[in-house]
Amino acid sequence: MTITGLISHGFASSRLLAFCAISESKNLDYCTKILFNVQNPNSFSWNVAIRGFLETAKMREAVDLYKQMLRNGGTRPDNFTYPLLFKVCASLGLRFLGYEIFGHVLKLGFDVDMYVHNAVIHVFVSCGDLGLACNVFDESCVRNLVSWNSLINGFVRSGFPREAIRLFRDMQLERVEPDEVTMIGMVSACAQLEDLNLGREIHWYISESGLTLTVPLANALMDMYVKCGKLEAAEEIFDSMVNKTVVSCTTMIVGYAKFGFLDIARKIFDDLPEKYVVPWNAIIGGYVQAKRSKEALALFHEMQATGIKPDAVTTVHCLSACSQLGALDDGIWIHRFIEKENFNLNVVLGTALVDMYAKCGNIAKALQVFHEMPERNSLTYTAIIGGLALHGKALDAISYFSEMIGVGLMPDEITFLGILSACCHGGLVDEGRKYFAQMSSIFRLSPKLKHYSCMVDLLGRSGLLEEAEQLIRSMPMAADVVVWGALFFACRLHGNVSIGERAAMKLLELDPQDSGIYVLLANMYRDSNMWEEAGKVRKMMEERGVEKTPGCSSIEWKLPLSYGKMVSADNEAAFIKIRKDQAKREKKEDYLSWWDPYSLGEELRRGAFGTVYKMFLEMGYHNLVPVKRLATELNLRIEIEMRIARRLLCRVQHPNHPLKMPFTLKVDVYGLGVLLIEIILLQRSADNQISKVDKAILTD
Repeated sequence: MTITGLISHGFASSRLLAFCAISESKNLDYCTKILFNVQNPNSFSWNVAIRGFLETAKMREAVDLYKQMLRNGGTRPDNFTYPLLFKVCASLGLRFLGYEIFGHVLKLGFDVDMYVHNAVIHVFVSCGDLGLACNVFDESCVRNLVSWNSLINGFVRSGFPREAIRLFRDMQLERVEPDEVTMIGMVSACAQLEDLNLGREIHWYISESGLTLTVPLANALMDMYVKCGKLEAAEEIFDSMVNKTVVSCTTMIVGYAKFGFLDIARKIFDDLPEKYVVPWNAIIGGYVQAKRSKEALALFHEMQATGIKPDAVTTVHCLSACSQLGALDDGIWIHRFIEKENFNLNVVLGTALVDMYAKCGNIAKALQVFHEMPERNSLTYTAIIGGLALHGKALDAISYFSEMIGVGLMPDEITFLGILSACCHGGLVDEGRKYFAQMSSIFRLSPKLKHYSCMVDLLGRSGLLEEAEQLIRSMPMAADVVVWGALFFACRLHGNVSIGERAAMKLLELDPQDSGIYVLLANMYRDSNMWEEAGKVRKMMEERGVEKTPGCSSIEWKLPLSYGKMVSADNEAAFIKIRKDQAKREKKEDYLSWWDPYSLGEELRRGAFGTVYKMFLEMGYHNLVPVKRLATELNLRIEIEMRIARRLLCRVQHPNHPLKMPFTLKVDVYGLGVLLIEIILLQRSADNQISKVDKAILTD
């Protein structure tokens, strides 16, 4: 063509450029050489070259071509040029370049062109400038269905479903007929709002308008019904679908898992011919939601074995599983995986890491991750405040709460639960009263049962039993067993029989078959030498057919057995020796100096938590198995005494090998709530002297 001179022929050169730019045999380098060697190439030639770079994801080169086109001066962009450029800006989020190109559009008068107008709305919606998109939409006289759809779906994607619904109503008033894209946006808006009635109305509108229930529209409807709590409606649509996609199955996996039908969700997952990362995330998230965290982590490893690469959502689910299990080693491994894969430490992922480290006992690492995060939201602050409360760092928790308010973030009910727990652990009565009052007076949050439970616990442990009881009486809702139980335990701690009796009677009204309440009440009478009343309680148990529920425990560890013996209920001789040694040591004056009395309280020094702690110290004198971490879960409805420790399968540090040993004990005490104790033995010297013992931490 160069020899014959056809290269200078506009039509011929344009066809050749189109072949080089957008055909299957495209050659963009050759395309640009032709373009720059043609005298005054027409707008079609420039457009196909820009389109070629756009289709091969060479966005920057496409923009450079546009700039070269302007510098060339011989050809003006047309109404086909700008939609291509706006597509580049939308793909890369180049908002300011979009503003610049929009200025060119206004200058050249292409804003009245339908295609350019819709492209302008699309780019501003994609870049998050909904205000400017609305202005362009409102001031235009050429908008069509595509314009409406761009703006409606833009509001939905940006989290403004009510604005999307308002636009849809305006669209109906202007008698613009919606299509499938419109209705997908509307159904998604209903899903975000979890508005079942509106969702049903939209579903009815789809049926009455004669729109075909395509697979994407059916998927959107199923997702809406799942989020609105109507699983059977989603199930009906799913069963009627002829062609089920991975998205369809994933939606139902999420739905069945959400409502507790994990076996059905697993069957749908197993039946998938091809499993991508999204269905893997759905089933792993389902197991985490169902508190079946071991199986969730097993699925995570299976996912990797099949060659599917986990994404950030996968790791967030797995970090939640580690938090539930207290599996610090697994959590550290996942953190390293995140760093290896260079995942962006966004708010969601960073918050999950903070929560995992805090709940697994490494508050220092939780703080490190918190400060490394480039951006934090209220959930991040809530996680670190709750973690600091869990570790007994009440003043630090209050400091971070103040920082949260200072940066303009609003606390929620969970945040206040964390700060009240921190005050409870630190015995900060005045601060607890202040924050409890601020919930409603400043932040317009209504305290829930858990908040009242924290306050009752705080007041009760501080000996303010009358104030605690008065708070319960003033509650706008009926107190549950957790609230009355907190008061009852405080009465036992301080030996207040009169208030303790009233609290116990309320507990028995709420759960007359709970043997633990009878046992505790009888023991409270016994501690006060009220033997006749104690006998009446025991007799009441017999008359009502209430039997004491035995305790049970389970222990998990990963370290191999290296030497020594294990002490358990089956090793009675070793246990008896430990018990005798303990009895001797308890007579020494400095025995209780190992404790932080303010943190633990007298009832813990007398009870199982203290006994287990002391037992671990004592067992260092025997040739037992070394361990790094021990996690124990107990479900107890019996008197908390030394016999609980008999049921623990214990492995402790050998005295000749000092080791930092965190110990986490999770106890469901008498069915009245969950207490978590974090005990850390920081150092044992070679001569068996305790150089430092970190205080125990008690939390709901």
